[in-house]
Parts: sequence; structure tokens; C-alpha cells
Amino acid sequence: MTTSEPAGTVVRTAAGAVRGRREDGLTVFRGIPFAQAPVGEARFAAPRPVRSWDGTREAYAFGPPPPQESGIQGFKGPATEPTGDDWLTVNVWTPDADPAARRPVMVWIYGGAYKLGHAASPGYDAQHIAREGDLVVVTFNYRLGMEGFARIDGAPANRGLLDQVAALEWVRDNITAFGGDPGQVTVFGESAGAGSVASLLAMPSARGLFGRAIAQSVPGTFFSDELARDIAAAIAEEAGLRPTAADLSTLAPHQLAPVGEALGQKMRAFGDRWGQVAATATPFAPVVDGEVLPVSPWEALAAGAARDVDLLTGHNRDEYRLFVVLAQLSGLAAEVGDEQTAWALRTYAPQPDGERSYRAAFPDATPGELFEQVWTDWLFAMPTLRLAEAQLKGGGRAHVYELTWPAPGSGGVFGACHGLDIPLLFGTYAADLGILLFGGVEVPAEARALSTRFRSSWTAFARGGDPGWPAYDGEQRLVQVLDVDPQVMPYPRESSRRLWEGYEFRPLSLPK
Repeated sequence: MTTSEPAGTVVRTAAGAVRGRREDGLTVFRGIPFAQAPVGEARFAAPRPVRSWDGTREAYAFGPPPPQESGIQGFKGPATEPTGDDWLTVNVWTPDADPAARRPVMVWIYGGAYKLGHAASPGYDAQHIAREGDLVVVTFNYRLGMEGFARIDGAPANRGLLDQVAALEWVRDNITAFGGDPGQVTVFGESAGAGSVASLLAMPSARGLFGRAIAQSVPGTFFSDELARDIAAAIAEEAGLRPTAADLSTLAPHQLAPVGEALGQKMRAFGDRWGQVAATATPFAPVVDGEVLPVSPWEALAAGAARDVDLLTGHNRDEYRLFVVLAQLSGLAAEVGDEQTAWALRTYAPQPDGERSYRAAFPDATPGELFEQVWTDWLFAMPTLRLAEAQLKGGGRAHVYELTWPAPGSGGVFGACHGLDIPLLFGTYAADLGILLFGGVEVPAEARALSTRFRSSWTAFARGGDPGWPAYDGEQRLVQVLDVDPQVMPYPRESSRRLWEGYEFRPLSLPK
């Protein structure tokens, strides 16, 4: 259990002084504003510089989470989470708030389908990473859902990504005072957080704000401007409004979030209108708008946009099993049958004749296994691998991993599913997704050893760009397989890689 030592560490930021608290050998600062509250005139606008304050601000409590959907267990924080409008805040874990320390800095971006999540979630407690890696860790909130990603008239696109840039600018301008080195910044994130990392690699406004990037389970869902506008129009219609900043501002942020959630619950009915995205129940994603995000991450990296940034990326073996099992446990879905699998293969396998190709590549797979395979490949595994390949094509370097160790909870039914890397990386087995994936089972020694391996590799990469295994190349394709006995071997999903060879991950668009 964490114990608090006497308070009193004061650091002066550009906006004013903040007081942190000593906790188990670290100094922790929570809830420091990095931009103005995005409400009133600032709502649906790009983040605005934070106003300075007089005196010393106590940085003991996390800031309130951004407005969001109700979510599921594992993506929301405790019931006692703070309330208020000051969503755009950062948190810092540092071994020593000494400007002369100049430690590497790791900046975490949470996931949650661009519609859920916040930095106060217990699963993102960064104490183990900061302490074991002897470096500074920063986490922060950014706008989600309608507030952060809906493509509406009268507002810039990708406001959630612009929040992330503002947080990184805060790191650049202030982290020295917390003992960090603004010249050694690594961004890292999982799922939508990894999609955000990929976006930042492609955004002109983010260049120079970090030198290394870790993207865990990169989703391939990026929207074209046309698709994003049509989805936003449908959400606004749910509320009887037009998709404009002026109209949507008539609803308070916490009233608007459930409108997006209501649309997400019936997206499957829009299959003919929205194509592949309709079955994801996720109406938000980064928008390739031509300005904030000029092109997709795969196109940007292949053109050399991030050749000077070290990249570490990877995915979990059984990514989509999390969603299949959760749907079955909640009674929303039964066992996957032939008809559902055939639909998934026709919809998500690379065409032409993707269904036949998948069945030939995996002749012994059950319908359920094939269903999971194509969803895992389309949504996470292949976008992740192709991001590394795009980085190589653009003249950069990438290290790749695959997590294959299965979660022990619920009799092992989840396998090496989506999100398992979070409790392993942070060491938070009894929080958020950790409760689900480790629940009712004493954390085995092999899990603790793998957790230590995660942190040592990630922090070594943040220090020097080398996680401890060879960089990926187009010939040997060596990756680190993370399991009880970690091994370096050629990329294990060779059958999938071949099926997707030559496929281009472009922004999802309206069907023609």
C-alpha cells in the first residue's frame, strides 16, 4: 500500500508554482492545468494557453476526467473521481524534482476508442515505471468523443490530438523543473493511445516535441473527412441539432456525451452507409482532414515524416478475444457461428476473395477462431506491423514485439487479449482491466517477471532507443515474443502477414 511522506516539494511552472507530495520515494504532482478549461467560448476550439495563478497550487489530486460515455469496467476510473470543467491537466511522477537531474521523460497517452478513459484511472499509476526506470513519467487528459473528435462545422478537426500536442508543449516548457530532460521525451500509448501516437508521428505541429515513440496495439481506424462529417451529422441528428459548434454548444458537455453513445449502440444499422466502421460501435477516430492530420500515419511514415524518431511498436496475439468474451459474458452475443464468420471475412479480409484466402491459410481454424483472427488482423495486428514497415520504408528504425502470454483470469479464457499489456506494463494487476484479466487469481511469479521485463525494455528504449532486441527489417523480420520465456524470432503471424502484404491502410471512407 502506498504511503505518503511529508508534503512540501514546490516546483515553479511557467504558469505558477505547484506543490507535490512525496510518495514511496517519488514526488508526485497531480492535476496541473496545461490548457484552459475547454468550456464556454473555448469549447470546440483548439486548446488555449493556461492562465497563470498567484501563490502555490496544491497538486495533490487528479483533475476531473473529460466528459465521456458510461463505458465498461476497465475503462473508467473509481466512482469517487473528481468533477469539474478543468479536464486538461497533467500529472508527473519524478524521482527528484531537481532541474539539474535531466532524466529521460515518458509521456503516457491512454486508450479507450477515442471516447473513454482518463489519466486518473488506477491502472495508469506510473509509480513502478518511474521508480524502476529512474525517469520522469507524465500522464494527462485529452478531450474525447464529441468534444474531442467529432468533425463539425465551426471547429478544428482532431481537437483531442491538439490537446495532446498542447500537453507535449507543456512538457517541453516545464519538465526541466521536475527533473526531466525535454530533449529525451518518449511518447507511449495503447489502443486509441497508440493511434494517437501514430497520429502525432504524422502531425507537423508535433514535430520536435518527442524523439521516441512506443505504440502498443495500433488501431487501423482512421476516418476520411467525408466519413467523419457524416457520422457527426448522424450524432447531431440524434439530439435534433445540426453538426455545428454553435448548435452542439446548446447542450452541456456531459449531456452531449450520451448522444454519441446512443448512436454508437446502433451503428450496425448504418452498414450500407458507413461500411467497415459500422460494426465497430466506435463513431470516433482521428480524422485525416488535410490540415491537423494531413495524411494517414502509414503514408506519412513511408514518406519519411518520422525517420528521426525511434519507434517501438507491437500487439497482442489474441487482441479481439477481449471483445468477443465480454460480449458473450454480458449476454450480448452467443458463440460465433459460420454465418457470422463468413460475414466478417467478406467485410474485413483483404479483397478480392479474402474469405477463401483466409480459410485456405487457416484450414484447421474453427469459425470462432477465424472470426477472431480476421478482426485481430484488421483492427490491430496488421496496422501495427505495417506502421513498423512504413517507418522502415521512410528511412527510420523500428523495433517490434508480440505479447503471447495468456491472462490467468476467468480460467484463461481471455488469452493474450487486447489491453493485457497495460497491467503488465504498469504493474497494476488489481485495477481497471487488471481486475478482469487477473481477477480471482493470485498474480503468478511468471506474470511479475514479465511485468518487470516490460518496464525494463520500455524504459531502456526511452533512455537509448534500444529495448534489448534487434530492430525489425524486411528480410529476417525479427520480433520480441513476450511470454514466460521471451524469445526473439521471425514475426509469428507469417500467414496473416502474407495475406495482408500489399494492402494499404487508408482512411476509412463512405462506400462508393
